[in-house]
Amino acid sequence: MEQRINVFAKGQNALKALFQTGAYLKNSPVEEQLLELVFFRVSQINNCAYCLDMHSKDARAHGETEQRLYGISAWRETPYFSVRERAALAWAEAVTKCDVPDSVYEEVSPVFTEAEMIDLTLAITTINTWNRFNLAFPNAVGTYKAGQFA
Repeated sequence: MEQRINVFAKGQNALKALFQTGAYLKNSPVEEQLLELVFFRVSQINNCAYCLDMHSKDARAHGETEQRLYGISAWRETPYFSVRERAALAWAEAVTKCDVPDSVYEEVSPVFTEAEMIDLTLAITTINTWNRFNLAFPNAVGTYKAGQFA
């Protein structure tokens, strides 16, 4: 897809808050590898090719396996994910779809502290925002280098 506006060049003031949120999440008690899985899954749901490229590379740089990345769209049917990861993926899907039933909350709350649930929700809403920016103003898919925005 052709680039419309270079949002990284022209939108620095608007994106400043998102970059600050990213810096905050780097210090979150929610492990970075888990956040990368969540970012990848949400980007799948939202069909954001740039973010899929980015988060697959960052996830692999943090030790994620190809097998788990390939299977994440069918995570419920695979044995690859822990209880904590499954809860995070269920929460990510529910929050992204704006339909968060009690059953999903009850799956997540035993394995995440309240502070972690808040940070996880912030991470989910932030990647949803990044997905929408990258869908509105596409970047060149495939150009991202692992850790580029770290």
